[in-house]
Amino acid sequence: MKILSFISYYYPSFKSGGPVKTLKNMVEKLDKINFYIVTRDRDLGDKRSFSNINLNSWQEVDTAKVLYLPPESFSINNIAEIINDSSCQIIYLNSFFDLTFTFKPLLTRKFGMIDPCHVVLAPRGEFSAGALALKSWRKRLFIKLSSVLGIYNDVIWQASSQYEKHDIIAALNIHPSSVFIAKDLPSKGLKNESGIILKANETCRLVFLSRVSPMKNLDFALQVLGMVKADLIFDIYGPIEDKSYWQDCLKLVQKLPSNIKVNYCGAVEADQVMDVLCAYDLFFFPTRGENYGHVIAESLSVGTPALISDQTPWKNLAIDSLGWDLPLNVEKFVEKIELVAARDAQSRLEWRQQVALSSASKISNEQDIEDNIALFQFALDTFNKD
Repeated sequence: MKILSFISYYYPSFKSGGPVKTLKNMVEKLDKINFYIVTRDRDLGDKRSFSNINLNSWQEVDTAKVLYLPPESFSINNIAEIINDSSCQIIYLNSFFDLTFTFKPLLTRKFGMIDPCHVVLAPRGEFSAGALALKSWRKRLFIKLSSVLGIYNDVIWQASSQYEKHDIIAALNIHPSSVFIAKDLPSKGLKNESGIILKANETCRLVFLSRVSPMKNLDFALQVLGMVKADLIFDIYGPIEDKSYWQDCLKLVQKLPSNIKVNYCGAVEADQVMDVLCAYDLFFFPTRGENYGHVIAESLSVGTPALISDQTPWKNLAIDSLGWDLPLNVEKFVEKIELVAARDAQSRLEWRQQVALSSASKISNEQDIEDNIALFQFALDTFNKD
């Protein structure tokens, strides 16, 4: 099976978050599928191309073939030429709202510029309530106009959970039969097999690791910490995607009581994430919504319990003593942080050791790999019937 995937950013990009990891993990684990990936020649926010790539020519990256495009190569005609030259069976898109790497490929199909092929689209959580609440009127208008124009007709939709399937159907008013559930795949080696040694922290240490943007809800985290009485350290990692939002967060930091120490530690490259996370007593991530949440899997895999919102597929963490998934209520989050901080250093360390041992079954499932293969087979079979 040959799949041509369009995505705004791909490896070695790391600043744009989960979709890069999701597609890279699919390439690694779906060895029955040949992936051809079209992407930008630079990372999020960068003005220069990656130094170690060739532009406008296919090159091998792991087991995939990747085409890195500079901005001047984003024309509809060029995209149509890439699609036709690829002789792909399926086009795989990784966003609903991306004008360059989703809308333009779909326009080539709408205008009859490409040979017939089926389209699978993974909206990556863009239809969650939290995501749609940001720039709401623009997104609603875009959804309405694209529906009127029929740009997304006959698309197979990938949902990473039953929750996301419901969100997609509700937002687009489409038939449930066009939505296929295939969970995002975790990275290889997430189990704590890398010899990471967990050390006790005398002062409770919390970590936030994600893009600094309204969707990730760092401002809520800081509001919570403003009500915590215990002494603790809170380290923030991640690229600053929204500078105005970051300034708002800094104002909240300045208002925090003296018992809360906050550090901004910058962006973290993908292969360093787990090394960073393993040093903390709690991963604090009250996100407005995730269709999967790779960083949650990474945190649990190295023994760092997670305190997250209930807007992700990670449910019932408390049952397995892996942390908590809570509604976005400040008092509830304060209560759990106080519980963690009240433990002595040895007790927190023992909890982390147990999380590292017991999280594997919640993170990795062979059936998820089979479901991802079945997603594309479903699209291919549907296309052949048509």
